[in-house]
Amino acid sequence: MAAGEEQSREYLRRHRLPELLHRLGALLLFHRPEKPREFLIQVLERVKAGRRAEGEYPFLMDEANVDAMFSLLDVLGQGHIRPAQYREGAST
Repeated sequence: MAAGEEQSREYLRRHRLPELLHRLGALLLFHRPEKPREFLIQVLERVKAGRRAEGEYPFLMDEANVDAMFSLLDVLGQGHIRPAQYREGAST
């Protein structure tokens, strides 16, 4: 691998750019805003504020989504799940 390619990979890894781009793409597809560029700017501003602890980090799911996922894993309605179930749910 060429030195320039390795430096590029390190840059992407260090700044976690693939993860950021994946999250931005997922948010776009989830919300399907009329003005995608403005939406992305707003999301990036929220990320920036969240990193400064001035706001919330933009999440793809809200509390209702988490509750629904939990109820799918807690099929017996016990109010808790096993660690293996958590790992399985978190990996999808």
